[in-house]
Amino acid sequence: MREAYTRRMTALRSSRSALLSVFAGLCLFNVAGRTLADPPPSGRPPYAASHPLPEPELFEPGLLSTGDDESHPVFSPDGTELYFLRNTPDFRHWTIVVSRFAGGRWFAPEVALFSGQYSDADPVLSADGKTLLFISTRPIDGKGPERSDTEIWRMRRTAKGWGDPEHLAILSSPADEWFPSVTRDGTLYFGSERPGGQGGIDVWRSRLVDGEYTQPENLGPPVNTKAHETEPFIAPDESYLIVATTRPGGLGAYDLYVSYRCGDKWTPAEQLGGGLNSTGWDFGAKLAPDGKTFFFTSNRSRFEGPLGRRLDTKELDKALHSPENGLRDLYRVDLSALGLRPGAPEGSCPPAQD
Repeated sequence: MREAYTRRMTALRSSRSALLSVFAGLCLFNVAGRTLADPPPSGRPPYAASHPLPEPELFEPGLLSTGDDESHPVFSPDGTELYFLRNTPDFRHWTIVVSRFAGGRWFAPEVALFSGQYSDADPVLSADGKTLLFISTRPIDGKGPERSDTEIWRMRRTAKGWGDPEHLAILSSPADEWFPSVTRDGTLYFGSERPGGQGGIDVWRSRLVDGEYTQPENLGPPVNTKAHETEPFIAPDESYLIVATTRPGGLGAYDLYVSYRCGDKWTPAEQLGGGLNSTGWDFGAKLAPDGKTFFFTSNRSRFEGPLGRRLDTKELDKALHSPENGLRDLYRVDLSALGLRPGAPEGSCPPAQD
């Protein structure tokens, strides 16, 4: 029923077997017992680190990155709400949860009021925080069995909270839709396996006109290739696009690449720096509201290389239930560490496609 999503994540299962043969020290064991965050200094967003982040680090290990399967974080504009996913290890069910920041700390996440029955995933908030998009297998009419594919849904914030989910029929197809991402003016980018693309999963775009989305268009090459290009994050000003891709030359099954807008064209995608890509799966790119902190999801594991020594039962059990155990975790890094350019350099526009 969720073949495409399962294919996207199946590699995580094999990484768990590495627990039997790899471990590079006991520094992991202190992570899961970390206390709640201290109150941030005045003016620093709740999700921002108090120190430079030239390389990725776990976000709230032990509380929000726990050793269970967590992914796809997105923050409210004021930074006090965090929506993200908690998934079953076999990826048969995905649930949107929400954590709130108050009194100088993040609280344990709870299932979002609109989620928990069907598989819901890939939440994204508009710049003003008044619209939330997500994908779901829920039936269109609210009745009957769960769908066999994912569709994009929208909710609007009211004085009483989120309104009812609304199916965006204009974006629908017989195949799966993934990971909506919106610009400041509402233009929507998303991944889809629908016919008419360049490969397996492609990036598609839909403009927002008078509050309604237009018929999606394929972004075409050089962004899309015969490989998978999925989970597109579009910059708020639409100046660059980050995708998770399976194209040759990467470090792992999925790697994060960036393409720059150049007029109506896009530059050939190139790998991002800053240690984002690993031998695991790296995807789910998101920029925090401050425009300086970059979040993503990875199943990278500390269990690489031979064991330094024999672990006893207690140590092994703690390692198996800690972050970076081969399941997905939430990471943050300074945007400045990624090596992004301010814009496409002169002469870098790709040639016109026939």
